[in-house]
Amino acid sequence: MSWLIHRYITNYANNSNEGEKEKMIFAYIFIGLTVCVTIFQLLLALGAPWGEFTMGGRFPGKLPVKMRIAALVQIVILLLFATIVISKAGIAFGPFFKVAKVGIWFVLAFFIFGSIVNLSSPSKKEKLVMGPLNIFALISIFMVAIS
Repeated sequence: MSWLIHRYITNYANNSNEGEKEKMIFAYIFIGLTVCVTIFQLLLALGAPWGEFTMGGRFPGKLPVKMRIAALVQIVILLLFATIVISKAGIAFGPFFKVAKVGIWFVLAFFIFGSIVNLSSPSKKEKLVMGPLNIFALISIFMVAIS
């Protein structure tokens, strides 16, 4: 991923159309990660026994009903964030571009916070799985945000 970041920054600084391609790649990386995490949250909400991968590992096994509802709320938030990133990258949702130009920074702040929380989680599984996912998403969001 570091070569892609370097190439993107170089092309963007030179006002190259190549920078647009990399922006799209980063947006699609974020979309892919969002799809994976959304499926994970949906499975948690349906009762998958993976509670130790989320919420600090406080609920090993199946999540309690309130936490399953929280997983559904997180899906809605993730889809909103994906809409913002997709719009800012110019992939779709063109009418929302002006909102996305501002909203992308909120999404970035959310993922900075989420990365810190996941990487400092008392759950080793959450730290090892969700931490890196958040970092990759954070980098992808940042690269779309600065474009």
